[in-house]
Amino acid sequence: MNLERFIAALAPTDVVQRAPVEISDLAYDTRAVGRGALFFCVPGERHDGHAFAREAVHQGAVALVVERVLELDVPQLCVPDARAAMADAAVVFFADPTSELQVAGVTGTNGKTTTSFLMHSILEAGGRRPGLLGTIESSIGGERRPAIRTTPEAIDLQRAFRAMLSAGDRSCALEATSHGSELGRLAGVRFAALAFTNLGQDHLDFHGTTERYFGAKRRLFVEGERPPAAVNIGDDHGRVLADELRALGHEPLLTFGFADDADLRPDELELDAAGARLRTGAL
Repeated sequence: MNLERFIAALAPTDVVQRAPVEISDLAYDTRAVGRGALFFCVPGERHDGHAFAREAVHQGAVALVVERVLELDVPQLCVPDARAAMADAAVVFFADPTSELQVAGVTGTNGKTTTSFLMHSILEAGGRRPGLLGTIESSIGGERRPAIRTTPEAIDLQRAFRAMLSAGDRSCALEATSHGSELGRLAGVRFAALAFTNLGQDHLDFHGTTERYFGAKRRLFVEGERPPAAVNIGDDHGRVLADELRALGHEPLLTFGFADDADLRPDELELDAAGARLRTGAL
């Protein structure tokens, strides 16, 4: 893919040493850089990707996405936010895989992993040939693989989606984390459905406040193309989210949980070592 495609997609504030080079891959880690790569200089909490740009060029990178111009003899696309640009570029490079792959996401403090496995089973029973991306493992084309992180970086995530399609998968059960939302890893993902389980006190070391933590999850439901949603209104933040979605005229919206006004609620619930048994009551 020619660099001009990325210039058009990212709309950089400046392009230094512009040249018609061909891009064969995307990378943000020098260990993954091969010949023909477009390297993203992403600033992080501990390291700044700009410090590794020279090494990336030595490894074969033919162009850089930067937040400040570097003294290197390769084309450089200067953008305000290299991490955000990474997500936009990944959607372009991997040909927008979630426009074809049906992604069912689940977000919340607790229950994401269990729910993602349940969704995978439901999709499989429905003949949707699902992949899986989660905390414990991933599955692409029926092949189980170890998980690197719950929500991969945007390049890795879009690469995985494209690999699923190439392997014959037609859907995916995905754990959508607040980190993934806050860091832009989920930008460009077209969710076919999205569920909210609950909000606890985890991850405040990263988000700082409960409001910011909730906001990272909330934006998945209310920004962009709002997907069909299932929300636990037995959770206080879930009820706030459901009320907001109703006010926005969001449809379809399914509420669930231990609340009298939930669309679906568990009656006669029994939990033991063998599993869970319940009767689903509906309004």
